[in-house]
Amino acid sequence: MAVEGFSETRLFINGQFRASSSGKQFPVYNPATNETVALVHEACETDVDDAVAAAKAASPSWRRLGPAERGAYLRKFADLIQDSHNELMRIEALATGKPVSQFFEAQVAADFFRHFSEAGWNAQGTTSLNTQDHLNMSIKQPYGVVACITPWNLPILLFAYKVAPALAAGNTVVHKSSEKSPLAAAYLATLVEKAGFPQGVLNMISGFGMPAGSALASHMDVRCLSFTGSSSTGQKIQVAAASSNMKHVHLELGGKSPALIFHDADLQAAAEQTAFSLSFLSGQSCMTNSRIYVEESVAEEFLALFKKAFASSHSGNPLDPATTHGPQIDEHQCSRIRSYIDIGRQDGMLSMGGDSGPGLFVQRTIFEGVPEDSRLMQEEVFGPVVVINRFGNESEAIERANRCEFGLYASVFTKDINRALRVSTALEAGTVAINCTSPSMAMDMPFGGWKMSGVGREGYLHSMENFLETKTILMRVKPDVGVPLCH
Repeated sequence: MAVEGFSETRLFINGQFRASSSGKQFPVYNPATNETVALVHEACETDVDDAVAAAKAASPSWRRLGPAERGAYLRKFADLIQDSHNELMRIEALATGKPVSQFFEAQVAADFFRHFSEAGWNAQGTTSLNTQDHLNMSIKQPYGVVACITPWNLPILLFAYKVAPALAAGNTVVHKSSEKSPLAAAYLATLVEKAGFPQGVLNMISGFGMPAGSALASHMDVRCLSFTGSSSTGQKIQVAAASSNMKHVHLELGGKSPALIFHDADLQAAAEQTAFSLSFLSGQSCMTNSRIYVEESVAEEFLALFKKAFASSHSGNPLDPATTHGPQIDEHQCSRIRSYIDIGRQDGMLSMGGDSGPGLFVQRTIFEGVPEDSRLMQEEVFGPVVVINRFGNESEAIERANRCEFGLYASVFTKDINRALRVSTALEAGTVAINCTSPSMAMDMPFGGWKMSGVGREGYLHSMENFLETKTILMRVKPDVGVPLCH
């Protein structure tokens, strides 16, 4: 089976599509049917070297362009992405099992490129007269070659989150897609060609963490690397970066996001929103509310509402607009989720679901009373599995929510504004949502993790800094006799 209207599966290097140097290709399967969607070219170290060399050669002329000149390419690219909404939606449904009813990435990605088509002007430094007889300044300059490595769950959105600000800042880019979802990136590469980017400015390769990802992480000509994915892979990237050229690394990693439900919360809204968080992308999101803590006095009422909301999502063909719950991405991920369900059966009480099938579909599953030191409470499942535990008071809820090395996203449901702010400041998370939960985000707010959930922040007003070096320039000025430059 081939994706209708989709034919490009090669690497895009130095403005041209080409086969992988090794000739290797790997299959992409439709997770809903297990049919082969396409064979995609697999980048090796030689391809990585060629892509980085192309980006390095293109860097001087690209960084010399003004923000408006670079922005024109980004704006045209944004328009092409938006116009390709239906094609990208179909590719994602067929290649990753993402229901068309939940597809939003093309519009948000287009908005991101559109924003950064104007944002290059914000690469500003400072000036100072505070050193006697000096006019000193700081300036912001691009790193040069930037590597962007994106995951499989939101490949279009996270491509835009990294590539748009990197290009706007004046860097050239080598992008590597996940081997589990390379087809959307391959399609985007055709749009790069249509947008007319200069050769080598944006190179796009597909392949595995070994060898392509590791080659980028350790490459001496890559000066900055932005990665979204698992914490274990993020640790390997940090080691490779440190042992090569100390490249700047930005990491958006895993999560184990808690939601705290207090007795005075709107329980109906809390149940519906937390259930949607678990159903969204079949639970395959780093922000998924996989731990819910509910105050003892309202626990039974909340559980009844949550079960009803959680069970209401409809599993089926991702191409059917009525489907709201698709399959897991592949057999490896499905097996991983099953292993955590087995842990839940041993450590807690199964309250709903617990089965898998047909194929790569996993039932929406609830466990109760799982100890905080269980692996199910401490490790990221990345599936539609939630633990609902009870708490007696505010301090207990905070302590239990923070008893985890992840700190990406957390939620608080209460009508007491004092409690909401008190708990929000105490939770160890990069984002805390009050009376709402994931996937809710604000594009003009910084997004990123505490602890093992990451390093750095992304967003309209914050991503540019990830791709700019700061330089200080000291300039001595000879003053008139007796008249110092500063006082």
